[in-house]
Amino acid sequence: MSRVLAPRLVLASASPRRRDLLVRIGLTPDALDSADIDESPLPRELPRVFARRLAVAKAAAVAPRHEGAFVLAGDTVVACGRRVLPKPEDYDAARATLHLLSGRRHRVYTAISAIAPDSRSATRLVLTRVRFKSLSNADIAIYLDSEEWRGKAGGYAIQGLAGAFVIAIDGSSSNVIGLPLYETRALLGGLGYPVDRLLDGEA
Repeated sequence: MSRVLAPRLVLASASPRRRDLLVRIGLTPDALDSADIDESPLPRELPRVFARRLAVAKAAAVAPRHEGAFVLAGDTVVACGRRVLPKPEDYDAARATLHLLSGRRHRVYTAISAIAPDSRSATRLVLTRVRFKSLSNADIAIYLDSEEWRGKAGGYAIQGLAGAFVIAIDGSSSNVIGLPLYETRALLGGLGYPVDRLLDGEA
């Protein structure tokens, strides 16, 4: 079978988690290029609106640097009610976030935005509901010591130790990690990226 050369795919992120998720479904990015934008929520901005705005802004910031490429961006937001939970910067903030999530359901939104070489664009928003068990002080202390919470939306990484906190997930599990795989593949395919190609002998 002849090999098909696909257009370049650029992931507008420095996240190894998002790259690894793409690789899992055979869509290895040709480059990672993080968008340098202000990621602060606007006053009274709803979590789903915040996630979508950032994903669109990240793709728009990176696309001009990669002419002829497909650019994919994503942003994940963890929310309790109308409240956007932060990426904790210190132990006290991480502890407060875990106490807030303890024994409760929360929502994880990931917005994905892609721009094709001909400047067509598309955006999707994916929601997953997650329920945590009631966390003991020991649970929280052990998790804080693991340092897994650093740089994570909502202060946890479901693919790590925090997976033991999850009682139920309603929706895409990869969405909680940072990239909803079904929707990402469909989004890129809809813009003309050859998601079913064989490249270097791999699907």
